[in-house]
Amino acid sequence: QVQLVESGGGLVQTGGSLRLSCIAPGSIFRDKPMGWFRQEPGKLRDRRAYIEVDGRTNYSDYAKGRFTISRDLAKNPLYLEMNSLMPDDTAVYSCNSVPPDYQWGQGTQVTVSS
Repeated sequence: QVQLVESGGGLVQTGGSLRLSCIAPGSIFRDKPMGWFRQEPGKLRDRRAYIEVDGRTNYSDYAKGRFTISRDLAKNPLYLEMNSLMPDDTAVYSCNSVPPDYQWGQGTQVTVSS
């Protein structure tokens, strides 16, 4: 069973930055499109960015211009660079394939203070 492990979240002020990382076993980053998703308490999980197998990236309107998704095929991690953070970005962020095929990890909490 594939286990996804996210890290890098934290508490930052408005305008701050964070870099999230996602580790997964095997070569799923090479074989499947991968995305970063966010979830607020009581709400459905929604996707903020994803990266295709060929490296093309796609962002939600909310993330465009502020977030950058990337991967390091040699070292495994999937990254999400988050800049110009706003309080509305506060959520638990998780990675998964697109569409999600794997059990969700615990995610990493991002909290942006005003």
